[in-house]
Amino acid sequence: MAELPIAPVKRIIKQAGGKRISDEAAVELANVLEEYGIEVAERANKLANHAGRKTVTGADIKLAVQ
Repeated sequence: MAELPIAPVKRIIKQAGGKRISDEAAVELANVLEEYGIEVAERANKLANHAGRKTVTGADIKLAVQ
């Protein structure tokens, strides 16, 4: 089960044009977002470590997504 709250995920789907959103759809998107977020965070952590830092910065996140 995803740790992301379902209500904000439903709002994201609505912003993308969804009119009616099932709980199942919101839960599934939350799972996907969480998996992707973990991948990005892992890459950003490697970038910070490579730069000799323990702190992950916004720049690390941006680079990890590219």
